[in-house]
Amino acid sequence: MKTTAAGVRFTPALRTLTALLGAGAFGLGALAVFATSNGTGAAALIVFGGVLLLLALLGSHVESLEFGGATLRLRAAAAERFALAEESERQGDIAAARQLRAEARTLLDAAGPIAADYSSVRGSMRPGAARTQALEEVIARARRLAQGQSFESAEVLRWLREGTDEERITALAMMQARPELRNFEATLAAITDPRTPFEQYHALRLAVQMVDELERGQAKRLAEAVERQRGMRFRRDADRARLREEILRKVRGRT
Repeated sequence: MKTTAAGVRFTPALRTLTALLGAGAFGLGALAVFATSNGTGAAALIVFGGVLLLLALLGSHVESLEFGGATLRLRAAAAERFALAEESERQGDIAAARQLRAEARTLLDAAGPIAADYSSVRGSMRPGAARTQALEEVIARARRLAQGQSFESAEVLRWLREGTDEERITALAMMQARPELRNFEATLAAITDPRTPFEQYHALRLAVQMVDELERGQAKRLAEAVERQRGMRFRRDADRARLREEILRKVRGRT
């Protein structure tokens, strides 16, 4: 499992600890089904325990699984951080444990309805204004999540560079909301080689926000990139054409 949360590799010892935690959570959840009326809590324990057990069983291979796509990977990353938090707490590092748990909760937030809703909207609605509006509402939630929680810039960058469509658009939204998460090269790549027009639109929106802070050479490369898109992708899309012109105007204004 790839992570930079605390510079700790997913070692055999950590996999054993993860398995124990997963078995405990799964067992408590199963017991709670019969012993309490809190069905939601019991289900959450069972799901969390199952993810921990899966992570312990597959270790680094869980990154390549596509069962649930982005959601599984994000939940697996969260499960690993919970396990790291337990290990840090056992070693007496309470501050690190608290930070790791906060990161884990944030990853669970990102793994939940945002990625699922984005995929659901794209898959269930026909292209058009209504679908675009629904997708924009999902993206707005990703921005609010970034504003209210702490994310590691390397993790968000990895989503944009290597992630699924859901991860990439979530990363762009988070970068729009938090300047410290932004990366010029990844944003430029999303403009020149997007997976969807919607992704390119949000990469352009992000570039508009970044122009004033770019180095001269970066600003020139950005202007050249959006100029090359003229007539190729923007011919029938007034919104992207408007953003292209705004980027060019800002770049010219710097000289």
